[in-house]
Amino acid sequence: MSEPTINRRDLLLATGLSTASLALASVAGATNRENQKGKSVAGLRHAPLKTVRVGFIGVGARGSGHVYSHLRLEGVEIKAICDPHLPSANAAVKQCTDLGRPAPTLYTNGDKDYLNMVKRDDIDIVVIATPWVTHAPMSIAAMRAGMHAFVEVPMATTIDDLWDMVDTAEQTQRHCMMMENVCYGREELMVLNMVRQGVLGELLHGEGAYIHDLRGQMNEVGHGTGSWRTLEYTKRNGNLYPTHGLGPVAQYMSINRGDRFDFMSSVSSNSRVRETYAKEHYPVGHPHHGLKFVCGDINTSIIRTVNGKTLMVQWDEQLPRPYNRLNLIQGTKGVWGGYPDRLALDGSADDWTEGDGLKKFYDQYEHPLFKRMGEESKRNGGHGGMDFLMWWRTIYCLRNGEPLDQDVYDGASWSVVGPLSEKSVKNRGRSVDFPDFTRGNWKTTPPLGIVS
Repeated sequence: MSEPTINRRDLLLATGLSTASLALASVAGATNRENQKGKSVAGLRHAPLKTVRVGFIGVGARGSGHVYSHLRLEGVEIKAICDPHLPSANAAVKQCTDLGRPAPTLYTNGDKDYLNMVKRDDIDIVVIATPWVTHAPMSIAAMRAGMHAFVEVPMATTIDDLWDMVDTAEQTQRHCMMMENVCYGREELMVLNMVRQGVLGELLHGEGAYIHDLRGQMNEVGHGTGSWRTLEYTKRNGNLYPTHGLGPVAQYMSINRGDRFDFMSSVSSNSRVRETYAKEHYPVGHPHHGLKFVCGDINTSIIRTVNGKTLMVQWDEQLPRPYNRLNLIQGTKGVWGGYPDRLALDGSADDWTEGDGLKKFYDQYEHPLFKRMGEESKRNGGHGGMDFLMWWRTIYCLRNGEPLDQDVYDGASWSVVGPLSEKSVKNRGRSVDFPDFTRGNWKTTPPLGIVS
């Protein structure tokens, strides 16, 4: 059965959450908020939901894919669609009705109509796929209304917003999960299984990246990802999109589950390529022709954990270079590297094992989740099936009362690399400390297991 409906006023009174308390949180120290603690949500469980009732905020390029996945999952009902862009909203409704499903209620009356959607009593989770700066207020509104929030990457772009999301999750005892789909890639799941079985020994170093030439997004004006994302490069200088490469490596290293990020240093190159691209591809008078881009074309950050592991995280969304997430993890017994996939183990590390030579390792260490749902995921979801697999696993957890694989602390710790990198870049690469979003609970939270 679905969880009992929560009266919004009773929820706010019971949790002590109010506009005033959120205002106080927003002016608290940006590094840590030791005195703002609710109850930890590490390992949070809720009563099983027989049917997961879903509302979507944002159903454009990314959000429409989430609608597609949910329509192919058992035990899911799509109740509402919120998007002020009518063609996108109507297309999402058509996805539902074309499969014989009831038409969801539409909320299309401006950018704040999501506040009306979350007043409903028949929605369990809200899926948020909107511009980055809206992630925090939308997630907080959903959680305050008694709903679980699932938000696109990065979770937020400021330290204060990330703390507000953590505080709200703890105060409301609601899930707030950043939808890091790369953690559900076949390679990443298999490497996690290898790490948990000790194949690479004690972990010492990792490398993750988001290297993806996205200059073509600048063609979008007025609507679409490029219409708002292009402007981010004119205002910020650092790693603007850290989580795709970082998330899986952080899971290998059990960050927030026995270790945590301690401090980091970050540097950016000159900013060159986007300005040149804009002048060459858009005429005078085009909104993007004369933009002044301040974000370095490539950013490199170095992180050290409390327990002495190191990570390199790179970001580059504009240089002419093949797509790469690096996905490298080095231990005392060997190393795995991605792009292309390759493995070197102690005793045979003079050369990489690649290509067909990796088959025996995939056969031996294929993650049970991919064994069960991998082929179906590839048929039903984007990015090689990782999108559908993420949602299949998430809905499974909600319907069975299990903890989620990613929690609000993961989303905050992975996303905070963005604003921390900006601070470090501004200060000639000087190190900056990570907030401990878990408030010390990382010491006792068990590592993410290998679900069977």
